[in-house]
Amino acid sequence: MDKTLYRSKKNRMIAGVCGGIAEYFDIDPTIVRLLWVLFVFLGVGAGIPAYIIAWVIIPEEPGM
Repeated sequence: MDKTLYRSKKNRMIAGVCGGIAEYFDIDPTIVRLLWVLFVFLGVGAGIPAYIIAWVIIPEEPGM
């Protein structure tokens, strides 16, 4: 099976980045979102620009 990383359309809070990552790794989107929040606080805000970059780079899920 060929997996491709997409921004999720169904597991979306802001842009679907965390939901897409969760779907790609087949884990709960809440876990990815919590890890992202930890990255924001422990990385002194580095998670915010990383999210924006991922939003721009990762294509949106086709269909639906």
